[in-house]
Amino acid sequence: MPPRDDAAVDTEEFWALVEASDRAAGDPAGRLTWLTDRLAGLPATEVVDFQLRLDEAHARADTTRLWDAALRICGGLCSDDGFRYFQAWLVGLGRPVFERAVAAPDTLADVPQVCRLAGRPTREWSDDEWPDWESLDYVAGEAYERITGVAEGLEDAMLARVGEPGDESPDLGDEPEESDDPAEFARRYPHLAAMFPPAPGRP
Repeated sequence: MPPRDDAAVDTEEFWALVEASDRAAGDPAGRLTWLTDRLAGLPATEVVDFQLRLDEAHARADTTRLWDAALRICGGLCSDDGFRYFQAWLVGLGRPVFERAVAAPDTLADVPQVCRLAGRPTREWSDDEWPDWESLDYVAGEAYERITGVAEGLEDAMLARVGEPGDESPDLGDEPEESDDPAEFARRYPHLAAMFPPAPGRP
């Protein structure tokens, strides 16, 4: 790959890479391979950029409203870690879907990948169907190691760049508490409430 004049992965290029991976390989494993190979062809500093942009996306998706939606879609099976993996899956759907969902989580009801889950028990969902893309969080680290030969070197590079480790757990800050009231959930997310009725024993 020839050298580039703008040696940085900015927000636009981050999303371009994520979306190009879907066009190059539709299944999650193929997309991860494509992304890792593409990042490994960049300077190590740009791999750090990619991870920073991914961390920024995670931070933007750290909202109680989005977690409420993820919990309902996943039948209540969305822990702290699960919500982070849900955020990565949401990134994988591309920038337009991500932006709409962060602004208004009920728009997830319009996403084909979500529609296919409605009315089906979670036990019937295949691994590729689950709204979970944990491995996206690891592609930059694998690419960085391939470039530098340093195992887990990305973490040190991130610390050197930003001066503090990234938070791998959701940080909702001053977000309001989630509601346990089914009627309140239906008011906030009418389309998701209709698509995913609460499971017995759950709000």
